Amino acid sequence: MNRRLTGILLIAFVVAVACSYLVFRIVGNRLGSPQHRVTAIVAATGNIKLGSVLRNVDLTKVDIVGALPQGAILKPADAVGRGVIADLYSGEPILESRLAPKGSGGGLAATIPDGMRACAVKVDEVVGVAGFATPGMRVDVLISGNPPGTTVASPQGSQVRTLLQNIQVLSAGTDIQRDAEGKPQQVQVVNLLVTPQQAEALSLASNQTKIQLILRNPLDTKVVDTPGTGLAHLYGEANVPVGISKALRPVHRAPPPARVYLIEVFNGSKKTEAKFASHEEKQ
Repeated sequence: MNRRLTGILLIAFVVAVACSYLVFRIVGNRLGSPQHRVTAIVAATGNIKLGSVLRNVDLTKVDIVGALPQGAILKPADAVGRGVIADLYSGEPILESRLAPKGSGGGLAATIPDGMRACAVKVDEVVGVAGFATPGMRVDVLISGNPPGTTVASPQGSQVRTLLQNIQVLSAGTDIQRDAEGKPQQVQVVNLLVTPQQAEALSLASNQTKIQLILRNPLDTKVVDTPGTGLAHLYGEANVPVGISKALRPVHRAPPPARVYLIEVFNGSKKTEAKFASHEEKQ
């Protein structure tokens, strides 16, 4: 009986020592873990619209625990006087990626990325997609006219081609703010974000051809290789490119087969056959 009691006490002692060791390790790790550093960074005091220039009254500081967001600004002096290239909201930390470079100011120019250009296109209600070509939208640019070396009376007639695809609208008139409700607005000029090469082509097309803006889904970034079409294609007078309705293609019907009469001639026991075309077919 004493041996059994001694064994039970020994096992209980070992279990108690193990539990004490585990508790000691857990508590020691928690007490010895480093405290997260708290850093004050610059944030917006209220909603700030795209194109605005930051002032001291637009800035405040908020505490961030742990790692800082990439591009966080620590001093208000590093943000004052810089243009906003994306809408900021109250309490949002201000990052370098949301501001224009120092000295570039605000407005439309500050929203143009490096290597890109803002090209103005004169529009009316039709060219401007009934006013729905608003800032932030994506459009295709179509041109129509007579190619060099052709005239209005040429066999092909006027032609239309897709000049540019998936082009961002920077501003509509004097408005560079994006309308969340997508309301149309009638303007006379639309600024498109293009490369220098696209700006040259668009400028030439504005003077020599008629331009039409085609609205597209901003999520649809696929570039489609279109062959273009001409006035003659609409009347089936030329090779119809892919995409033109089959109903507009010329229909070539084969002539009906000629009507032939077979005559059998019996001369005694000899039989012969002769074929003759009808009188109508001969005519």
